[in-house]
Amino acid sequence: MKFLITILITLISLQLTSAQSQINGTIKDAKNNPIDGANVYLDGTYDGATTNAAGIFSFKTTEVGTQTLTVSYISFETYVMSSNVSALNGLKITLREDVNALDTVVLSAGTFSAGDNSKISALTSMDVVTTASALGDFVGALQTLPGTTTVAEDGRLFVRGGEAEETQIFIDGIRVFTPYSPSANNTPTRGRYSPFLFDGITFSTGGYSAEYGQALSSVLLLNTIDEPAQEKTDIGIMTLGATLGNTQKWERSSLSVNASYINLAPYQAVFKDRNQWLKSPESVSGEAVYRYKTNNGMLKLYSAFDKSNFELIQEDINSPEGLRFKLDNSNLYLNGSYAAKLENRWKLNTGFSYTHAKNKMAIDDNNIDDTENSIHTKLKLRKSFSNRFKLNFGAEYFTTNFNEAFKSNSIQPVDYGYKNNISAAFTEADIIFSRKLALKAGLRAEYSELFKEATVSPRLSLAYKTGAKSQVSLAYGDFYQNPNSSILKFEQNLKAQQTQHYILNYQYNNDGRIFRAETYFKNYNNLVKYDSDFASFDTNYNSSGNGFAKGLDLFYRDNKSLKNIDYWVSYSYLDTEREYKNYTVAAQPNFANKHNLSVVGKYWIEDWKSQVGLSYAFASGRTYTNPNQAGFLNAKTKSYNSLSLNWAYLLSPQKILYFSVNNVLGFKNVNGYQYANTPDVNNNFSRQALRPAADQFFFVGFFWTISENGTDNQLDNL
Repeated sequence: MKFLITILITLISLQLTSAQSQINGTIKDAKNNPIDGANVYLDGTYDGATTNAAGIFSFKTTEVGTQTLTVSYISFETYVMSSNVSALNGLKITLREDVNALDTVVLSAGTFSAGDNSKISALTSMDVVTTASALGDFVGALQTLPGTTTVAEDGRLFVRGGEAEETQIFIDGIRVFTPYSPSANNTPTRGRYSPFLFDGITFSTGGYSAEYGQALSSVLLLNTIDEPAQEKTDIGIMTLGATLGNTQKWERSSLSVNASYINLAPYQAVFKDRNQWLKSPESVSGEAVYRYKTNNGMLKLYSAFDKSNFELIQEDINSPEGLRFKLDNSNLYLNGSYAAKLENRWKLNTGFSYTHAKNKMAIDDNNIDDTENSIHTKLKLRKSFSNRFKLNFGAEYFTTNFNEAFKSNSIQPVDYGYKNNISAAFTEADIIFSRKLALKAGLRAEYSELFKEATVSPRLSLAYKTGAKSQVSLAYGDFYQNPNSSILKFEQNLKAQQTQHYILNYQYNNDGRIFRAETYFKNYNNLVKYDSDFASFDTNYNSSGNGFAKGLDLFYRDNKSLKNIDYWVSYSYLDTEREYKNYTVAAQPNFANKHNLSVVGKYWIEDWKSQVGLSYAFASGRTYTNPNQAGFLNAKTKSYNSLSLNWAYLLSPQKILYFSVNNVLGFKNVNGYQYANTPDVNNNFSRQALRPAADQFFFVGFFWTISENGTDNQLDNL
């Protein structure tokens, strides 16, 4: 009996041994170097091995039929193959680098990212609103970056020789048609939208994606917060007014609201300026973001409303009694977006926006009422074929209906306006050849019903990693944009304005230190020209204008070398000329500075529980026309200088006292000059300097956060 059992066990052992299959091979990288320590195994089993120093692996399995062999190793893409086990021997497998690794090349030409989730952020979320000169305005903070031009009396973004209208702003990928609050002449405006509700900002100074159109110079992309960390209430009491914000969270949804009331009357009673205010600026505004998580996506509904009014008399050399200006504005913006992950590595992004804006203006005896209704709808699909190849494509539709009613004591009432519908389609591919080389190539097509014109815009970006911490990028693109409402309300027989961008970028990023150098060239065509001093109903218009802009942008940031000190330095050189509007010759436009320098510093003082900051801005003089000399735009203003300081003091973990002063040294800046319409007895045209309404601006605020954990504060928002 024992003999039979022994024979049986032996036969079973022989059968099991004969049923085992040998699996072996060699694992190497793309440079034919063996990979030591790679894990090799059959899915769903315990059968596997690890490669040795020569990259060789070998193991046995009793599995039969078709099996899935998996090879994994850190910083390389996982390799998977399915085959009959009898064929899984003598394998020669090459692993490819994982292009999702942190040190992979990033397409960066013309782009600054601000957000803690970015691979390479020139700014963080906190920087957008803690910069001393910004006064809580994200546009003001972005003006400390290279590529922007200091136009102190305007306040909007002027980028690389482009006018402010050439920069478009998007919230969650959807267009904002009226992003700035209206203001009087020689008085800077501010962005309408509170930074409290945004956590990601991408500022493209050129060469941006084919997904975005109707912008000649740049786009600013704002992304609302996906998921608030906790429920909280934010209270602000300021010298200018008050703010109140609240966030509520539920299992699958959340709601954030923010409201503010601003009234400059008390401030202007203490700090007089050069204007005669009949009604100080007053505004009320509110915003809300509702978020809902679906099983595979996120729905966001964003809304913002503001209403403002003021009335003043400004100095005017041609009017001894001054120029009266009155404004009553209201603006409603609605934005809805939905993003979802679909099956088979598809992603969906869709959204819409609606803008209703009304301006009631009175300029002396002239009354002007503007009404704009605009809609943007968009659908985008993204297919990830692999980690190395992704394809985007989509379509969008813009419609704007603009009407203006003009009334005056001297002429009969008249109405102007236009309606423009623009259809667009785009496609773009992201190709990552390796960690060192990446390509983005796209094409955008648009059709304007107003002009009966179709345009096609190719876009291309290429990036190559030159070292462990450095890379170079190239970008090219064609960009089209219709003229703005101040032109189209009078004349529609025009063409879309066009420009081409050529960008070369170098970037170095090493543990808290970032250096960027970027040179560019822009060529403009089809700019609007007219034959009068100002655009008017009886002006002759055409699309024969042209121009160029070229320059160099430098940026350096360091938050590691000096303890508790974070600073960045930006410098821009701009060479630009245009022949457009009423220009008689090609000339440097009066909004462009050749040299712009910005220095921002922040210092955390632990013993004082304080953050102090400074922001210095320098800009060389801007052109203007002196009628007492021959030529057009024949003179320049003196250079612009401003030093701003701020101090945030933690009274307690959730209570902050905040102080700031702009232009603390009281530089007497001049924005330009206004000349008399007629010469004096000596045949000279007298002039007056166009100076800021006030040389300095003071701000004091108290901010209190009430939250679940009892430690959060609004320092990130100041």
